[in-house]
Amino acid sequence: MSIKGFNSKAVHAGDLYIPEIGNVTTPIFEDSTYRYPNNSESTIIDNTSKSTFLYSRWGNPTVQSFENKYKSLEKTDHAVAFSSGMGAITATVLSIMKSGDKMLAINVLYGQTYYFFARTLKSYGITVDMVSVDDMNKLNISKENYKMIYIESIPNPLMDVLDIKKIGEYCRKKGIILVVDATFASPYNQTPVDFGADIIIHSGTKYIGGHSDILIGVVGCNSDDYYNGIVGMRKTLGATPDAFQAYLAYRGLKTLGLRMERHNINGMKIAEFLSSSDKIMEVFYPGLRQGKYYEIAKTNLRGFGGMISFKLKGGIAESHKFIGSLEIPMPAVSLGGVESLITIPAETTHSEMSEEERNKSGITDNLIRLSVGIEDSEDLIEDLQQALAKI
Repeated sequence: MSIKGFNSKAVHAGDLYIPEIGNVTTPIFEDSTYRYPNNSESTIIDNTSKSTFLYSRWGNPTVQSFENKYKSLEKTDHAVAFSSGMGAITATVLSIMKSGDKMLAINVLYGQTYYFFARTLKSYGITVDMVSVDDMNKLNISKENYKMIYIESIPNPLMDVLDIKKIGEYCRKKGIILVVDATFASPYNQTPVDFGADIIIHSGTKYIGGHSDILIGVVGCNSDDYYNGIVGMRKTLGATPDAFQAYLAYRGLKTLGLRMERHNINGMKIAEFLSSSDKIMEVFYPGLRQGKYYEIAKTNLRGFGGMISFKLKGGIAESHKFIGSLEIPMPAVSLGGVESLITIPAETTHSEMSEEERNKSGITDNLIRLSVGIEDSEDLIEDLQQALAKI
């Protein structure tokens, strides 16, 4: 019998079962090194070397179990886990792009990704051009010979939505590698490989882990060449995750579908409530029918998630007062956990951008980003209501 359902695969796919022990879940292999060669008849093969396990910077059984579970949900042939989402991003790009190459990205990105593209890659002789989300969606792309297009499916922090289906068709026609950071969607709400993405990246710290207690990244792809290159770069950079971090991510994947159902429900309710407040100028959420990207979201997403941004009437003082008055959402960066978190991107996730860069991207001082957790929506709305009443 082949397991087809998302939750069934989330629970069972990739589990490492050892008959001699009869374990129900994958064990945590805190081994740095392994017997080599291992001539046991029932030896388990390391995906990265196609041989027995040798050294945990190369491959680890617990890490591999997480990778195998993830790729079953992402619908890719390969997966590579990293010690952080930025480890996944840097290793992926550096494994493909070389001095003299050109890539195109959207100009609204996670702050550290933006820094890596705009500053670090320049020193390596790699040209990175950036266009707006709207220009990318309209394929208003110059005639440059781009080797790669890099997008976030739901860019941070303004919750725009990229038309991956349209961009994927363009990339296939032009022979361009399409890389999609789908962290905000999660594999439950979106599988970019369905729309022609070549490589998918997640900060597993977020929805995949789901409990704000790990740092991990993961990459999925179908190409053997991309996989081997990314694995080789992981070895070189030393960005392999620890077995315990991988175990927590593996465990988090088991409940991803259930958690995302609640995030989707809560996100919609909170977005609708915020849209009705006269203290708020604008709400950014893919699921709002009046939203600019709703039609694209309908065809590119199976659910709209728990990430919301909104602009308060006022400036930084009002933003601080509002957040300081909340009792449930904690002021903290990161996202995708069971608990609600709230932050001011201009002061945190995008603080390394210049003020000019932030303003150009719409990241103003009164922009607030809310990661809606799985608490009862009634409690969250009541808390937001009392905080709004104080500004």
